[in-house]
Amino acid sequence: MAKTPKLVYVLILFLSIIFSIIVSNSFPDKIFIGDCKTDKDCKPKRGVNFRCRKGKCYPR
Repeated sequence: MAKTPKLVYVLILFLSIIFSIIVSNSFPDKIFIGDCKTDKDCKPKRGVNFRCRKGKCYPR
């Protein structure tokens, strides 16, 4: 009887980890990385190109 609750807890833990990864990667517009002066100062990361706006690197 104790195996079923453990399986459910592990399944819930796995799903919550997957959900948090999906949610954290779905908001690229709120991410800014580094200081810059021109667009060339912003390096592409994770397949997203960044532009320099107001001294910060923002995704396109």
